[in-house]
Amino acid sequence: MKPDFPDPFIFIPKTEKPELLFVLLHGESADPRQMFPLAEAIKRAFPRAMVVLPYAFENIPAGNPASVADREGIAGYHWIDPVGLRESNYAERVAQALPELIAQIRQIQSSYGLSGQQTALAGFSQGASMALEASHAQPNLAGRVLAFSGLYAALPSTVPPTTMLHFFHGANDQQVSVEDVESTLVRLSELQGDATLDVASRIGHELHDALIKQAVVRLQTCVPLRNWEDALGSLQEGQASDEVPPSGRTLH
Repeated sequence: MKPDFPDPFIFIPKTEKPELLFVLLHGESADPRQMFPLAEAIKRAFPRAMVVLPYAFENIPAGNPASVADREGIAGYHWIDPVGLRESNYAERVAQALPELIAQIRQIQSSYGLSGQQTALAGFSQGASMALEASHAQPNLAGRVLAFSGLYAALPSTVPPTTMLHFFHGANDQQVSVEDVESTLVRLSELQGDATLDVASRIGHELHDALIKQAVVRLQTCVPLRNWEDALGSLQEGQASDEVPPSGRTLH
């Protein structure tokens, strides 16, 4: 962490070594407390999980006399410098911030003996962009990414081979349109990515309880595509070795 920078909120199981790691990334102009509802839901559903909520890297204090005109209305923590931020430089600034985030996650994994497949990244808005882009920049960083009301900084050209991507969105989101999210899912499908999308009606750009509940359902019930393909491959090999003719049934 940077000198004089707030330590992250860290929740660790009281009696046992953590078996899972969740890193929750808040949105722009916010702080980790924004993610407390998601953290509580994860702790209830996964009592052996470690949950870490770090502060973003850029702090814009309220009433900061420096560049007040440029900083008005953006007080809080940001993963990237918000001053002069435009659509044309957004992806570049995200890419510049990724190494620090990845190093922080790697340090936590190393300290507690947790692998990438035991790790899930979750983010809201700008935090979702950081989680998604980090999973691509370091493909073995996380087994799951939960993106709430957020998208990639730039449309991906590849997909992380061992990461399952879950998108959760409000149908009335005015900052990140659900149409853009749906287009991204089409692109991920073309790239043979492993992704899901849940859209909640009458919800805007917010970390809503309905989306949090659905995220827990996805974590508890969604089998990664790679596991399904491995199981199907093993089944087919077994059928071939036993020389059993196909029955005509289809697995769903």
